[in-house]
Amino acid sequence: MHDIVQDYYGRQLQHSDDLKTSACCDISQVPVWLKPLLARIHPEVQARYYGCGLVCPPLLQGLRVLDLGCGSGRDVYALAQLVGPAGEVVGVDMTDGQLAVAQRHRAFHAQAFGYANVRFVQGYIERLDALDLEPGSFDVIVSNCVVNLSPDKDAVLRGVQRLLKPGGEFFFSDVYADRRVPSAVRNDPVLYGECLGGALYWNDFLRLAQRQGFADPRLVDDRPLAITDPELLARVGNLHFFSATYRLFKLAGLESACEDYGQAVVYRGSIPEHADRLVLDKHHSIATGRVFPVCGNTWRMLHETRFAPHFQFIGDFSRHYGLFAGCGAASPFSTDTSAQDKQGCC
Repeated sequence: MHDIVQDYYGRQLQHSDDLKTSACCDISQVPVWLKPLLARIHPEVQARYYGCGLVCPPLLQGLRVLDLGCGSGRDVYALAQLVGPAGEVVGVDMTDGQLAVAQRHRAFHAQAFGYANVRFVQGYIERLDALDLEPGSFDVIVSNCVVNLSPDKDAVLRGVQRLLKPGGEFFFSDVYADRRVPSAVRNDPVLYGECLGGALYWNDFLRLAQRQGFADPRLVDDRPLAITDPELLARVGNLHFFSATYRLFKLAGLESACEDYGQAVVYRGSIPEHADRLVLDKHHSIATGRVFPVCGNTWRMLHETRFAPHFQFIGDFSRHYGLFAGCGAASPFSTDTSAQDKQGCC
């Protein structure tokens, strides 16, 4: 699989227009505030961009960020402007051709930004422990449409867990399927290179994340992918694919369900570019100044991370009210007492 990916991204694809699906985000999907940052990135780096989403979470100033599968470096150079001169962005990629493009334009970007705060490392994202990267040294790890290309996704998330600081997060976009991908699709070189063959069934991804210590994965946004090539469309059959962005927080002791402790938060509106509301995930769009009830996990995701100074916190964990309403779970017990079983309890 490594050879397939290196050949596809190192030799067969020369421009984002060569892709046969709508996985690659176009400029119309980029937030207005981010467009000036992208405009400062070298055209060759831009042309070799194959990402399926946006991996620029808020509050990166001064942080240390790792980009897994950085390719030609577009996201690295965008993030470099967000972390500023006091921060650092490290890009990891296995494809020599892509890294050569990223490395070739380091001086160009240092001059454009007024500082040099990036470096690139050749390596495999499922072998992060073999690279010169200190455990627990990154505030945020990002990845843009790359985890699906790895033959060992458990190893990728295990490495992410090892490299993140407590309270850090893995914020990444990738491609997912609405069911398990059959072997004929999984082993097709073009479909694999197009990020479809290696896509996980979304429910299997949730299990994988929980297995590697990320107890409560949060979906930030998603969109369906269109396959524009008729031949590839015939090969995938009834499968449907989606580009989705998740955030996984490294917080010990998160619960497996949304539990209600009577807590709430108030967003201060103090995060740059997010004055009116902060979107934590698809189900938590928190308006400025409004008391917003949250479950215990969400309370901790805000209270024990870089977001804490931007919120007022109400409540604690001293009293439990059961499951948090509206979070997709319910008590397994019946409340109907009209037809109770007469048999004894065993």
